[in-house]
Amino acid sequence: MPSDAPAGGDDDAPARLRELLLATAGELAASGIADEALGVRKDGRGLGPFKSAASMTPVGRAWRLGVLLLDRDGNLAATGKLTRAVTPTRPQNLNSGVEVRRADRLAASRGHFVEGEVVNFDYSEVPHGATALTAGTGLISVDATTGTLLVRWGGPGERRPLADYLRDRIEMLQQGW
Repeated sequence: MPSDAPAGGDDDAPARLRELLLATAGELAASGIADEALGVRKDGRGLGPFKSAASMTPVGRAWRLGVLLLDRDGNLAATGKLTRAVTPTRPQNLNSGVEVRRADRLAASRGHFVEGEVVNFDYSEVPHGATALTAGTGLISVDATTGTLLVRWGGPGERRPLADYLRDRIEMLQQGW
């Protein structure tokens, strides 16, 4: 995996990011590390008792790398929600959170996913243009002093070099985490 050390100014940050993401995707694919399904939730249509059930539509696959989702084309998204495509048991009326997760599993099972497959949904694209990277407010940013690509993986002040973060995540996946 190439380093994300600056080769010029912040103007080349998007190109360096793209190169790093493509190299990471290539390494993940070459390692045979399993990716996960990406889905888009579709609410039911209709009125009252004639409403169809919610479902999820498959839209691609990506590797979950902590706070990031990376697809084979090097596209990056922020993680959202996660469920499994399984047919849930009967409603248990425990609390609203349990029933929401049950509804998510049911929606995924109605999509065209393999039974038991992990499905990522409600994820969001990560802005990666020069303006977004230098603003420093997004998930991915550039250190103004060093030009290093950074990832925010926790609270607002918790940033670390993206190349190191991706390397750690790949090692964890290779070890079966």
